Amino acid sequence: MTRSRVFGIRAAAAVAALALVGGGVYFAQSSSAANPAAEPAATGSTVSAAATDSKDRIKFGKKYQGVATSYAADGSGACNFKPGGSMMIAALNAPDYQGALMCGAYVKVTGPGGKSIRVKIVDRCPSGTGTSGCRVNQLDLSRQAMNKLAPGQGKINVTWRLVSPKLKGPVQYVYEKGSTKWWCGVQVRNHRNPIRTVEFKTAGGWHKVARRDYNFFESKNGKGCGNTIRITDVKGNRLVDKGIKISTKVQKGKKQLPAV
Repeated sequence: MTRSRVFGIRAAAAVAALALVGGGVYFAQSSSAANPAAEPAATGSTVSAAATDSKDRIKFGKKYQGVATSYAADGSGACNFKPGGSMMIAALNAPDYQGALMCGAYVKVTGPGGKSIRVKIVDRCPSGTGTSGCRVNQLDLSRQAMNKLAPGQGKINVTWRLVSPKLKGPVQYVYEKGSTKWWCGVQVRNHRNPIRTVEFKTAGGWHKVARRDYNFFESKNGKGCGNTIRITDVKGNRLVDKGIKISTKVQKGKKQLPAV
């Protein structure tokens, strides 16, 4: 099945209020920012069960049964990863996509004959019951992935589950185009487990930034942009990386998340 999907990246710009004080100019930040959290645990630590996946649709240790279809994937899509790289990728139905929580996650897919493949989630498949939509528990595999799992097939019954594979290198960060110290968005890449939260270090503590459904975490008033970043995965594992500058170039962290 061939489908084409177009997802736009929001062109965001920082909006700051200018005020004149004693002949000088300053940028007034919004007062609606979330209160900073407490100081962090050590790098590589684990937080309490409150940060785990108890309310998520897709969880480690659970098997899902559905169908798999295929489409002409190129690596891009709703998760806003760049085209190219490995084509062992897939789009996930909208409910299981969970507002981009599953972007960059890995799932093991098993076909009717028992053969299995591993794919990375890079896109969201539109909801629907026709040939152009996906139901709950449905995966839309790249043609390359489908060919490895079931050559010559367009739609098959599958089971699949979330996995935590060994990856080459540490986690990576990239800032959204247009980011400044007054507004910014950051994306986490090359992570073995789904990312729950991203926080920026500020003078007052940690500032949790909002996740957007196109897979960027945004600080609307620039609070903490271009500073130390703390990420927490769906199992509560944390990493803290210093010196992540505002740049659209990929920057490497120090470590990779632990296996689940």
